[in-house]
Amino acid sequence: MNVILLEKIGKLGEIGDTASVKAGYARNFLFPQGKAIPATKTNLAEFDERRSELLAAHNEKVAQSQARASKVAGASLTIEVNASDEGKLFGSVGTRDIADALNAQAGSDIAKSEVLMPHGVIRDLGNYELTLDLGYDVTEDITVSVVGLESAAGVSADGSIIEEVEEAEAEAADADETES
Repeated sequence: MNVILLEKIGKLGEIGDTASVKAGYARNFLFPQGKAIPATKTNLAEFDERRSELLAAHNEKVAQSQARASKVAGASLTIEVNASDEGKLFGSVGTRDIADALNAQAGSDIAKSEVLMPHGVIRDLGNYELTLDLGYDVTEDITVSVVGLESAAGVSADGSIIEEVEEAEAEAADADETES
């Protein structure tokens, strides 16, 4: 099936290009998303009339993606997690954790789907170089440091809260002293 692209799509082409795609891809993805229209004589004529409008809208979206990229340019995140002495995490760090930390730090609006993690989730302590795909061929690299929580910070290796345990023990000791 031949379609006219209304926006730049990866390996298919630029705005206004005619591409040959499978019918299911066109019906189920390109047409409902407004990314393409069927390549008919009528649609070709209408597209030629709207070309400048579509190019202006595309350029505006690219500018928005670049503005979002400038907010997080060269960001370096530190995520604290529970980990064993060997550096293995109790759990994992995923795209949602990274997006939430980045949004809190940089005041951006990064979605978890925009965080590219080539090896799935992070399960070990260390530094990781990740890429954000902000759409419209705009990418930005960030550094994520995954560090273990310190026992002095109030959480033990098994995840229990040390301060609450210490307070309970102190209250029990005070109660014993007052009874004697």
